Amino acid sequence: MPTLNEIRSTFLGFFERNDHAVVESSPLVPRNDPTLMFTNSGMVQFKNVFTGVEQRPYSRATTSQKCVRAGGKHNDLDNVGYTARHHTFFEMLGNFSFGDYFKEQAIPYAWDLLTKDFGLDKSKLLVTVYHTDDEAAEIWKKYAGLSDDRIIRIASDDNFWSMGPTGPCGPCSEIFYDHGPEIWGGPPGSAEEDGDRFIEIWNLVFMQNERFEDGTQRDLDMQSIDTGMGLERIGALLQGNHDNYDTDLMRSLIEASANVTDGAPDGPGNVHHRVIADHLRSTSFLIADGVMPSNEGRGYVLRRIMRRAMRHAHLLGANDPVMYRLVPALVAQMGQAFPELGRAQGMIEETLNLEETRFKQTLERGLRLLDEELEKLPEGKPLPGEAAFKLYDTFGFPLDLTQDALRERGRQVDLPGFNAAMDAQKAKARAAWAGSGEAADAGVWFDIAEAEGATDFLGYDTETAEGQIAALVRDGKTVDAAKAGETVQVVVNQTPFYAEAGGQVGDAGTLRTAEGAARITDCRKVAGVFIHFAEVTEGRLVPGEAAQLEVDHARRTAIRANHSATHLLHEALRRALGDHVAQRGSLNAPDRLRFDFSHQKALGRDELTRVEREVNAYIRRNEPVTTRIMPPDDARELGAQALFGEKYGDEVRVVSMGTLDGSGKGTDGRTYSIELCGGTHVRRTGDIGLFAITSETASSAGVRRIEALTGEAALDLLRSRDAALAAVEGELKAQGDDVGARVSQLLSERRRLENEVAQLRRDLAMAGGASDGRSAEPRDVGGVPFLAQVLSGVSGRDLPSLIDEMKSRLGSGAVLLIADTGGKAAVAAGVTGDLVERVSAVDMVRAAVPALGGKGGGGRPDMAQGGGADAAGADEAIANVEKLIEGA
Repeated sequence: MPTLNEIRSTFLGFFERNDHAVVESSPLVPRNDPTLMFTNSGMVQFKNVFTGVEQRPYSRATTSQKCVRAGGKHNDLDNVGYTARHHTFFEMLGNFSFGDYFKEQAIPYAWDLLTKDFGLDKSKLLVTVYHTDDEAAEIWKKYAGLSDDRIIRIASDDNFWSMGPTGPCGPCSEIFYDHGPEIWGGPPGSAEEDGDRFIEIWNLVFMQNERFEDGTQRDLDMQSIDTGMGLERIGALLQGNHDNYDTDLMRSLIEASANVTDGAPDGPGNVHHRVIADHLRSTSFLIADGVMPSNEGRGYVLRRIMRRAMRHAHLLGANDPVMYRLVPALVAQMGQAFPELGRAQGMIEETLNLEETRFKQTLERGLRLLDEELEKLPEGKPLPGEAAFKLYDTFGFPLDLTQDALRERGRQVDLPGFNAAMDAQKAKARAAWAGSGEAADAGVWFDIAEAEGATDFLGYDTETAEGQIAALVRDGKTVDAAKAGETVQVVVNQTPFYAEAGGQVGDAGTLRTAEGAARITDCRKVAGVFIHFAEVTEGRLVPGEAAQLEVDHARRTAIRANHSATHLLHEALRRALGDHVAQRGSLNAPDRLRFDFSHQKALGRDELTRVEREVNAYIRRNEPVTTRIMPPDDARELGAQALFGEKYGDEVRVVSMGTLDGSGKGTDGRTYSIELCGGTHVRRTGDIGLFAITSETASSAGVRRIEALTGEAALDLLRSRDAALAAVEGELKAQGDDVGARVSQLLSERRRLENEVAQLRRDLAMAGGASDGRSAEPRDVGGVPFLAQVLSGVSGRDLPSLIDEMKSRLGSGAVLLIADTGGKAAVAAGVTGDLVERVSAVDMVRAAVPALGGKGGGGRPDMAQGGGADAAGADEAIANVEKLIEGA
């Protein structure tokens, strides 16, 4: 069975052998089409090539294009997780001809790849053509040997593609796969075409016409080919599945989700795992392509996807952030095909972690509000729009997140009411601005900088200062006032608030004027203007007023300690590992620090211990931290390390801490750490308190990551470790070095006992140890040897191997096994090869599970599985299967 990675490789390799240039996927943010929010098809990056605006060094191309459909008119978000083939992220395999070959080669390419390289059964394939496209129909008939009844002519726009109301356009030919009469559905164009029997797997677009405003068309001078085949869809087909989420790639992500949430991948939380697996891909790839969560534009769509996944993780019982823990599994699956994923892994993990941490703080309150509102409503009545808007405005619940939560309860949202509330309170739509990345959004800050000048930062020397409000900004526009309850961005002429830069997060605190007050939640910088994100708590704020600004001292103190610790950590790493160590990213937050650095392999325990001890040694020396301003060249001559992410002007700030001889008087050549840095730092190294490494992991290729705690947080960590160790010592009646040996002994013993128990259960089952006393011998049911047993002490995962053994023992017959797993039931059925034409194991399972309180089930004709919530219905389930066999 080919993996999705192998299928992608086969596709690209086929066209490469046929003189196509293998072109890398373009970013998800389109570079050449401002009308699109995200890249949603393979042809997007070639749009200007098709129109003749752009020339490429090749006339044939093939790609595996990453696509997102979760915003605007191309929005599959609401269906994701509930259907077999909807995704927010997917890969579109395609081959393209720019005036080179046309139908006479495109159709044979598609047919040969599907039937030869992919090995699909020709008899299962049928095609559609536009009803007037006799040329394509004739090629299909001649080359593929398709009869007229397998070439379906479609007169609708479903088989006619256009780039827009005017411009390039042309007929399509879609290739469908017939999954067989046992699945409901009709061929394309029929009344039952929405069924799942006939599934489109590839669309060939013949770009042959140009359409004008009056509706007339002419033949294009450069007739071209554009095709698209979803990797997930063809992957499911080639792997013998009917559900994209059962492919190897999606399955691995679903199992990773189940692992971090301690849930079964196919249990009651299956839909939640599917949502998480899909959304992990779209969010990770969007972040890798530079989109960051925000409250507008692409960033808003990203946040919606992230929060939808995070809510489903919450429904699975996850109390801590989990999305970021799944990123390594994604990189392992897709990192080779898309290297940008690995390069951005650290950023992706951090973004997901921070967003989920923030969201979890409001999720439970928001869901509680939703429950309270629903309790007030009669059964079935939609949630009032005002309530949905309150969830959006106060708790950061996007509308579709509320709709998703209500969907599971059979409810809807009063959309007109929501829109009215949104229109009435547009000022509150932005809970916190982080920038959309669009030039138009940044324009207001450049206007303010030109009119008012850059903000003067006073925060190196003080945490309180007075400034004058220069401007108030909301929704990208200046406003005349902001009143209590509103969110606004405040610009002052001078400030003690540090703006996020160089890995250090922005400050928080308070702002007070004669007429009002605000809580500052963050501070950013654009074009030299410090932007204070504010929630007005009292009165109102007005431009021109004097304001008293005060930084949250405790938060700033923790941030400073973490930032200063990264400087000591950087130098300790260089001394332990070598001068090749250089910073590749950092985070200095109030609760922790993160430091990424260049190094090719994981650090050993001894190396980590050496680094941690050295940092703590310099903390205990309690030497002063000094700063100097000098030209960059002079700073580098002193040996100052430039920090990743900083931009340097004519003068730089040089931060020095620690001396090699412990004198506290650092001079050239004797300073321990000396770096270029614009951040805020402790006065003396002893202010850091304590340094404790919490993890050392890979960030990306050639980059390692250390996470650590300082001060009270580090002390709390060590206390908790001591308490945990003491508890373990007490339970094991061992101390110190004896604990490890004792644990290893117990684990080894446990594994041995588990293996023995598993074997005993299997032996008991094979010996006829049914819990209901049924005979282990088959009986004749409608001429079919039928063996049915209800087993206890056997898990669902044991059933397939037992089925195989019993089928082997029978030689010819059907087997049904029901495992009573603590009141719930797992069921498996098997049919020997000589009887699968008469009796299907899938039908047997589906006949059994309703009596067990379940539904569905699936597998192959010779082996299928299902389950239910009530094992008490086992007798009825067996009876149902007997009736099925008797009627077969």
